Amino acid sequence: MPRSAVARARRLVVKVGSSSLTSPDGRLDVGRLVALSNAISAKHNTGASVVLVSSGAIAAGMGPLGLAKRPKDLATQQAAASVGQGALIAAYQHAFGAHGVTVGQVLLTIDDVTRRTHYLNARRTVERLLDLRVLPVINENDTVATHEIRFGDNDRLAALVAHLIHADALVLLSDVDALYDGPPSRAGTKRIPLVGAIREIADVDIAGAGTQVGTGGMKTKVEAAAIATSAGIPTLLTATDLVGAALHGEDVGTVFTPGLRRPPSRLLWLAHATDPQGRLILDEGAVAAVVGRRKSLLPAGIVSVEGSFSGGDPVDICDPSGRTVARGLVNYGSDELPGLLGRSTRDLARELGPEYQREVIHRDALVVLP
Repeated sequence: MPRSAVARARRLVVKVGSSSLTSPDGRLDVGRLVALSNAISAKHNTGASVVLVSSGAIAAGMGPLGLAKRPKDLATQQAAASVGQGALIAAYQHAFGAHGVTVGQVLLTIDDVTRRTHYLNARRTVERLLDLRVLPVINENDTVATHEIRFGDNDRLAALVAHLIHADALVLLSDVDALYDGPPSRAGTKRIPLVGAIREIADVDIAGAGTQVGTGGMKTKVEAAAIATSAGIPTLLTATDLVGAALHGEDVGTVFTPGLRRPPSRLLWLAHATDPQGRLILDEGAVAAVVGRRKSLLPAGIVSVEGSFSGGDPVDICDPSGRTVARGLVNYGSDELPGLLGRSTRDLARELGPEYQREVIHRDALVVLP
């Protein structure tokens, strides 16, 4: 059963948001943090490896700075994160330390999960901490972040971390105890205990916004579940105060089941953890070859080039209407590629040299997107 997979997991990622760690006035609620740490420590002390992805730095800094609500301007957000990050990790050190668990802080930015070299470095760091039986507490480095602060309340980051460390399960903690088939406050609304495929909930309203101290909502959690399950990782969404029950495999929350096949790590990274630098618009024949027959992309099928990129950068591959259908690592820069469009590789090699006989994107560096 998918729910028991969470209980059996020997390596898992738990994500908690700001609103689950703060009191109504926006200050860090140490009691909530301690209760969360108690449940996670119990799992850790069974021999499992747990990574905690925790929001809360900005919220933790609001009280000391005398802020009544989450600041909207970037500079004040960064200042609050600077003040709050130390308080947050100190609280975790104290709470986990009561159970003999050592924690280590890891601050990431989007670059650390979207640039391949940074991504591999982050993996090595987290893997070594786990080898040493340290519980990593991961957060975005909001003190230097720009648009990353609105990254989805760390939900997507948690899914990417689960992928990063090849986790057995991902647990997303929220203010809501599960995904429902409508607004939870509406009479007659029912919990959805199991989601076999994201398309099954296409008609469910998940567009709710975040809270005063958090930035995420149900939409970002479902998106995170989609990323994790595409990597073969079962995902459980439930309320923070039910984390103990969730880790024991009890019937709480909503479980998202993974696909039967786990794509290669490089393709998962390409699909979910890259920031495309441009777009290639294809004709219908090229779309059929790339998407339907999983062929490499050749210059003959490209209609136009958008954006500025270099060889090796990720780019989106689009159909004639502009809809993104795939993503890949391009072999040519945006300055060189327009002169190659619509031409066969054989003709290009004859005119420009044998190095031009290569594909624009090789099929091994290309992933079809849902």
